Amino acid sequence: MGETVNADHILETRGTASQFDAYVVSATIDDTGTAAFGMGDGTIRLNSRATPLSWLNAEAHDGALLALATDPSGTGFVSGGDDGTVMRTQADGSVLKLASFGSKWVEQIAVFGDPKAKLIACGVDKKLVLLNGKGAELKTVEHPSTVTGIAFDSKGKRVAASHYNGASLWYVASKTDNPRVLEWKGSHIGIAFSPDGDHVVTSMQENSLHGWRLSDGQHMRMSGYPSKTASLCFTRTGKWLASSGAESIVLWPFFGGGPMGKSPTELAGGDDVLCSALASHPVQDAVAAGFSDGLVVMADINSARILPIAGTGRGMVTAMAWSPTGTHLAFGTETGFCAVVDFTKR
Repeated sequence: MGETVNADHILETRGTASQFDAYVVSATIDDTGTAAFGMGDGTIRLNSRATPLSWLNAEAHDGALLALATDPSGTGFVSGGDDGTVMRTQADGSVLKLASFGSKWVEQIAVFGDPKAKLIACGVDKKLVLLNGKGAELKTVEHPSTVTGIAFDSKGKRVAASHYNGASLWYVASKTDNPRVLEWKGSHIGIAFSPDGDHVVTSMQENSLHGWRLSDGQHMRMSGYPSKTASLCFTRTGKWLASSGAESIVLWPFFGGGPMGKSPTELAGGDDVLCSALASHPVQDAVAAGFSDGLVVMADINSARILPIAGTGRGMVTAMAWSPTGTHLAFGTETGFCAVVDFTKR
């Protein structure tokens, strides 16, 4: 994708940023506007909307942080690490241990929160461990191989896990642990659940995506990627599935009978640089995308307009997240660069 005269204009005029000495594993923003960046050195770097020039350091894990999500309460954060713990970190940097699994790494974290239920799902080796909002174990379900991705449906009724040879779908409140098994041979390395609850899609080691339509069991095969898809997300209405792993933002249509028999829409491509991270806007039909050269853009899907946010040169973008209202974007890179950009009107 071609550079503008100053691709850093929005970052410089609307952003706050800092450089740290560790890989950025994940990023998220809670309901209060605090952005959290989970780092490879086990720390969580925190940036509050109220004091954007100040960055806090929370020592969350004794080892590498592997997964991070906003706490299901909407305030604070939960994380998993190679020290076998699930930790809760507050905006002030205080840390509390919620669960410990000994020598087993906690490689996946997914959360669901509403007034009735607060759930934390952890991927621990072959197990999906479901905790309540206080960290108490609700159930543990076993899979045939290591859990590589976790996603709740939009109502928190079901939780899906990807693993070798497919995915498994569990009812959270079920008294019996009999999953709906979604089979497809190969190594599945990530998972997404559509907003309408009818589609589960996994990314695969074989540089492709595979999906299942739950209402009728229809399989969906989406291929042609030059690289593995590390980032996968449905847009706010579920009309599109955005994916990384190509030299553009690849958007598969989940309407009009698609994606079967449909070609994807590609945005923001052109310079032989792979898209490495994505985050769907929670309010608009737009996607933020980061590339392997450090470029960050926002793409409006309906108009195909591309807005540069940050230029190249800071390392591959490895993490992205919108605030719940879509006013702020957080992103981080492999070199430890962390930034929050404010899109509110001024």
